Amino acid sequence: MRLCRYERDGNPRIGVYEGDRVGDLALLGRELGVDLPGLSDDLLDCLPPDGPLVEAVHRIGERLTERRPRCESLFSPLESVKLLVPLPRPNKVLLLAGNYAEHVREGGGRAAERHQTFPYFFSKPPSTTLNDPGAPVCLPASSPDHIDWEIELGVILGRRCRQVSEAEALDHVAGYTVCNDISDRKFQINPNRTQRERDRFFDWLHGKWHDTFLPLGPCVRLAEKNLDPQNWKLRLTLNGQVMQEGSTSQMVFPVAALISILSTFVTLEPGDILSTGTPAGVGFARKPPVFLRSGDLLEASIEGIGVLTSPVLDETTYRAMAPQRGAGRKV
Repeated sequence: MRLCRYERDGNPRIGVYEGDRVGDLALLGRELGVDLPGLSDDLLDCLPPDGPLVEAVHRIGERLTERRPRCESLFSPLESVKLLVPLPRPNKVLLLAGNYAEHVREGGGRAAERHQTFPYFFSKPPSTTLNDPGAPVCLPASSPDHIDWEIELGVILGRRCRQVSEAEALDHVAGYTVCNDISDRKFQINPNRTQRERDRFFDWLHGKWHDTFLPLGPCVRLAEKNLDPQNWKLRLTLNGQVMQEGSTSQMVFPVAALISILSTFVTLEPGDILSTGTPAGVGFARKPPVFLRSGDLLEASIEGIGVLTSPVLDETTYRAMAPQRGAGRKV
């Protein structure tokens, strides 16, 4: 089952996501005789393993399968609603650098076997980088010319965990989504500066932090007991041309291992988001390099989840449209 947050008539709601349409969860519950006490637009309440409404959501899913014809009127075409980031204010957003061997190689690095290395984690500020499905990615005026894409599987934590084993790690997952780790490949705050030893690292890190640089959605696929996140196809297109194509089976560190390793030094909390790295096919590694330009359209899709669409705008156009655009997070 897939759930999303969306806005209609100015109000955020939770919906059942079906790719090309969205059904209002509250109305579906009413029609199908399932009580949803205290339902708000906090999607975490509806997600496993500990969401207070998760059992009711499962009942809605089961009854919807049985009684679909009577519920058709409760679904709206996707183009008639505004999709929102599934979790707008997570405590932590943690990402992976170099979790696919071919991506490491295309960037000029040497890919090591899992037993020879460890995962590199970094973070993004969620309140300003998270970006709604369909909302524009803003090319920053301070550094607009080397902006790149990275499709990634996003993992949403549903249960607090610390020192969790790899065998138990997936029991703490609420669901899965699509992330696009937008990256500025040549960011320099002061190009005329005196060079210091760690400049290259911090340029790389700061280049991840621009506003709108983490589109996320369009929905959350609920975690299930036998759902294996390590065999899903990933695909990213730029203006219809395939740029990235891979599988989560290619991860050096699978989802369960990442959660287990993280939990040895970070307490993971419900709603935390983990973006698990990108396969080969990014723009900077192409010959010649390809970077985003205003007017481009990115579509990032993961099998069984959905398509995350992101138009691209220069900052002047983006800021001018901000009061009218009716999509995306205000930054």
